[in-house]
Amino acid sequence: MENGTEVKEFILLGLTNDRKLQHILFTPFLLLYMACLLGNGTILTIVIAEPRLQTPMYFFLGNLSCLDICLSTVIVPKMLSGFLTEQNVISFIGCMTQLHFFYFLGSSEAMLLSVMAYDRYVAICNPLRYTIIMSKWACIRLAGAAWGASFLYALIQAVMTSQLWFCGPNHIQHFVCDIKPLLKLACSSTALNLIVLNVVVGCTCLASFLGTFLSYFYIMSFLFDKFKTWQSRWKAFSTCVSHLTVVTLYLIPPITNYVLPSSGDSSWREMIITVLYTVVTPVLNPLIYTLRNEEVKSSVRRLLSRKLLPGRT
Repeated sequence: MENGTEVKEFILLGLTNDRKLQHILFTPFLLLYMACLLGNGTILTIVIAEPRLQTPMYFFLGNLSCLDICLSTVIVPKMLSGFLTEQNVISFIGCMTQLHFFYFLGSSEAMLLSVMAYDRYVAICNPLRYTIIMSKWACIRLAGAAWGASFLYALIQAVMTSQLWFCGPNHIQHFVCDIKPLLKLACSSTALNLIVLNVVVGCTCLASFLGTFLSYFYIMSFLFDKFKTWQSRWKAFSTCVSHLTVVTLYLIPPITNYVLPSSGDSSWREMIITVLYTVVTPVLNPLIYTLRNEEVKSSVRRLLSRKLLPGRT
């Protein structure tokens, strides 16, 4: 680097230093990763293959599944290799690349969840104009804005972190190249990096949360005004339950990690929280949407029938 970086590689310390426990953890994390690929891959396949699912809601769901696959792939394979090797070494460039995609994909998912809340608002409160407001190009622009803004933000974070002077030690108290543990290793001032991290991550999470909250506030107001019985209100609102569950599982952990102040040695807590939204939540998302959605379940059954019994339609 131009500033004379001395550290050429980092060592990811991972979840534990116990070699026996590392070998035990390898199997459950491998199974979680395979479940993520299978579940989200199935959702992505049926969204692309099924004409009945060529709607805005499933377009965004396909984007969400794609992000889940990519986010887990950025994190889990490197974690798995660390469980099997004595030292989980990552090069400086590799660390900055992982950091960039970690923040790019994570913030894209947060913004996409807000876009999906807006989609539910239009579908419930403006059903007659839904196909006009949420046209094909409108959906592409909304998804593109979420991906594009997140890419730019992540690039800024990666470039700013790469310009810091790392003179040793090079042991990262984490299983991923996250900014907070990296800043603890820097030999130069990290004040600006911390400000940008807290402000931008805070704004991203809170903007996504606020966008989702406002969408559901207007949905609830509309339902209370339009329908007089709780049964009718619940029937209309039930299409939003899956999305609200995913929002809760995905947005609260990053807010806890990055927005709320850290107290003492919080490395272990931050790692567990990161596991929740990078490893566990991507596995749960397909289950949440599939178990509550008859349209998705019937599409999966039709897809399996065509694969197993090609003669049937």
